[in-house]
Amino acid sequence: MDKKKAEVYKRRLIEKREDLLRLVSKSDHDGREADEEVTQDLADKAANSYTKEFLFHQSDDNRRILHLVNEALGRLENGTYGLCVACHEDVQVKRLEAVPWARHCIECQEKQEQGLL
Repeated sequence: MDKKKAEVYKRRLIEKREDLLRLVSKSDHDGREADEEVTQDLADKAANSYTKEFLFHQSDDNRRILHLVNEALGRLENGTYGLCVACHEDVQVKRLEAVPWARHCIECQEKQEQGLL
């Protein structure tokens, strides 16, 4: 991958990382606030429980993507960005455009989703 294209991906990944860090922080803060609400009504307690569970799930997803973004930035630094971590072939450009933190080419991603990788 040429240096100019790598720099474009790097900027996109850094922006995504900053967005995810904000979202994770906000979810953590909102989850703590939901914990602090003292409610007597059973319906309110159920709603708070649902809210905390939703925020936890959302935060977990964001943390998982954040980990993938950090891995992609590491691959940019060591010169392996754009190569599938499984087969070491080029990851399709359209895939990187859609998901810049993609670890696998389409074929290997399908194998991973099927549990074959």
